[in-house]
Amino acid sequence: MTENTHIHRLLDQAFQGVDMTPDAQDLKEEVRANLMARADELETAGRSSSDAAREAVAELGDVRDLLGEQTDAVAPTRADSYAALQQRYRVKPRAGFVVRVVVWAIVAVVGITLGILGATGVLPLPLGPEIALFGFASSALGLLVGDALTQETTTNHPMPQRRAGGYALATFLAAYGLGFGGLVAFGALPMWGIVFAALGVIASIILFAFLGASQTNRQKAWTRQAQAREPENRFEREPEAAARFGIYTVGIWTLTFAAIAVLVFTVGWWWAPVAFAVGFALWMFVLARMLFAPEKKS
Repeated sequence: MTENTHIHRLLDQAFQGVDMTPDAQDLKEEVRANLMARADELETAGRSSSDAAREAVAELGDVRDLLGEQTDAVAPTRADSYAALQQRYRVKPRAGFVVRVVVWAIVAVVGITLGILGATGVLPLPLGPEIALFGFASSALGLLVGDALTQETTTNHPMPQRRAGGYALATFLAAYGLGFGGLVAFGALPMWGIVFAALGVIASIILFAFLGASQTNRQKAWTRQAQAREPENRFEREPEAAARFGIYTVGIWTLTFAAIAVLVFTVGWWWAPVAFAVGFALWMFVLARMLFAPEKKS
């Protein structure tokens, strides 16, 4: 389906008169992605491209409500507690989303449970079905995460579907990698299976790091106003420090899983938790060192 160009014109009209601060620009791009997805749904249902665009923008409402700039809004004050603000701007989850969460959670739990029972020999399952069960469970977890991120919440605007899909893929890779690691640990899979486990987990860490580093603002105006009263941490004051921490994270965990693979093939899988613990401790040390480092002297 071709891109609905009417969305861009109507969105520009909707934002006329709005002070285009960085937060407003971020919100506009987030809204644009959601409107494009909604217009595609309406076109699939039989609307023309222009009608679909107008209906999608009409469903959006006044963008000033999203930005918290409407004149009759009550701005948060220091007397407002965060809990009170949450109650004031509360967004209830949609019924369809709740049903999907329950279904995918059941699939994940059943898949993991049967996979573990098969790996431990309680259920006489061949290796293929065991791998498939962990695959189903990992897919369910990925879908759950991706779907949750596309929902509007009390504090956040919905995430664009492509970016949410990236988080879903990263979750799938992490879960499937851990599943392969479990099969190796239980002896259901030969030692070479740890390579697939490491590849999945490392790929997920890299993808999570990329998505986190490139994430634009999703928080609603009232949340940003409430958080503005809180002291900033170093990563918020110094984006370059956050970027360095992301690079260090990838490096630490890549070396950790490489060490795990070497230990598994040389001295046995029971040494793998030791390497993981060392990697985790080093990662936490780097986090504490960077997050609570002394202030830079001007």
